[in-house]
Amino acid sequence: MQPVSHATLLHQLNWRYATQRFDPARKIPDADWHALEQALILAPSSIGLQPWKFVVVTDPAVKVSLRAASWRQPQPEECSHFVVFAVRKDLDAAHVERHVDRIVEVRGVAKETLEKFRGMTLRNLDRARAEGRLDTWQTHQVYIALGQFMASAAMVGIDTCPMEGIELAKFDQILGLEITDYTTVVACAAGYRAADDKYATTKKVRFKSEDVIVRV
Repeated sequence: MQPVSHATLLHQLNWRYATQRFDPARKIPDADWHALEQALILAPSSIGLQPWKFVVVTDPAVKVSLRAASWRQPQPEECSHFVVFAVRKDLDAAHVERHVDRIVEVRGVAKETLEKFRGMTLRNLDRARAEGRLDTWQTHQVYIALGQFMASAAMVGIDTCPMEGIELAKFDQILGLEITDYTTVVACAAGYRAADDKYATTKKVRFKSEDVIVRV
């Protein structure tokens, strides 16, 4: 398979923007959405731990509730698919064991060959927990998945809008996350821009290359 050309990559990244108004009548086709879900699953994470859940919301009533918990911003209600990125709280040995078991299942290796990996992973988590940065470390991983999701969507011509202006506790309550080991971190609306979204034609503002790229 041929890689995407440089021109296509840069064109699509220039095309994307934080869409403010979506066309509620346009829905993402199932095949395209399946590809975007796979892009989420394939997102990289530290030690491969995948400390997350991606809650995909398409139910109109739930979307209305999430809009109310997003300071009345229209994107959750108007978009085709609304994704809530949740992080695993207080990552523990049970999650590590689940990850190890999945490695055994996928790669067909003996579990005992992963003992050093398992021990190293647990020590890293214990150190981060003792230093009070475990949840922060895991939360950072969620943003890697968010970036991959947005870039992937742009490549297939689907608009997105990342959203941190949301009430996290209310999101957890609406989605039933408050009784789980996961909590909302950020969200992202996906769909197709409305014809009257003025920001679609606004020039993208970025610092010049020499201001942000340092070569050593």
